[in-house]
Amino acid sequence: MMNGLPGAMGKEVSAACVRRGFKVANVALTGPGCSGSYQLTLEEEKVDQTIELVEVNEANSAKLDEVFANAKAQYGDGLICIDFTHPTAVGPNSELYVKHMVPFVFGTTGGDREALMKRVADSGVYAVIAANMCKQIVALQATMEHMATNFPGAFSGYKLKITESHQSGKADTSGTAKDMMAYFKELNGESSFELENISKIRDREGQLGFGVPEHSLSGHAFHTYELQSEDGSVHFEFQHNVCGRRTYAEGVTDAVQFLSQRMAAKSEKKLFNMIDILKEGAMSEAVLDAERSSHGAVGRTVPDQPK
Repeated sequence: MMNGLPGAMGKEVSAACVRRGFKVANVALTGPGCSGSYQLTLEEEKVDQTIELVEVNEANSAKLDEVFANAKAQYGDGLICIDFTHPTAVGPNSELYVKHMVPFVFGTTGGDREALMKRVADSGVYAVIAANMCKQIVALQATMEHMATNFPGAFSGYKLKITESHQSGKADTSGTAKDMMAYFKELNGESSFELENISKIRDREGQLGFGVPEHSLSGHAFHTYELQSEDGSVHFEFQHNVCGRRTYAEGVTDAVQFLSQRMAAKSEKKLFNMIDILKEGAMSEAVLDAERSSHGAVGRTVPDQPK
């Protein structure tokens, strides 16, 4: 169930799921003013599917209960929700997944993350929650976490600067930048560096000046982390720039596959992140294709896939 349609990430993930051989449910949750339907059309994969879009709000509570009841009846244990919505939907949507005990992959950023994690952990529902679904970037994050844990203060006295640029429609500060900020604060001991110190670029002129290609203004994620010594003689810079959304979408399909396998194995651990998926070892061919080419190849079809 691709919740977040007709948003750009919802469209990209839907296509990635089809390429991977998953079935996309014929109903999805959406935000204010977006109810109705979305036509999922993929000519190469010969898909032309109408998806009903149901708005999440209190007035729709009975309808939402019906949506989940019908989806569980239709797809059984194979039902997995994917959430790429809006920071304001983090609480309401996660509450629905917990209420109906529907496993989910959650890529939406923002909201009350502490409350989200507690709600899901207490419920016992299977879930993958991650602010970034690109496994290469997650590997970098894991490396920085290792450095921060094992070498705290290694950059003591260095001034930290974090700049991130995303498409103008992204409402919140990058979740990846927030996570990386915590690691760099451990490395340089700059406890006064807070969320508001992250430079957030959302305007066209600023994006182009930051190096974003014009063709990627509508979908990109550029991050630069800088550490400079007090006297300015030494400068370190860490950077990861992504144009488009495909690499994230293919990472989502890995998360869906991983969660389905953990459910089938009746894993005692039920709440996962992308590092857990990295530790699984093999990276899907779809992810590798997305890295090699802007076109990529159609993924293989696998029977009995999650929906």
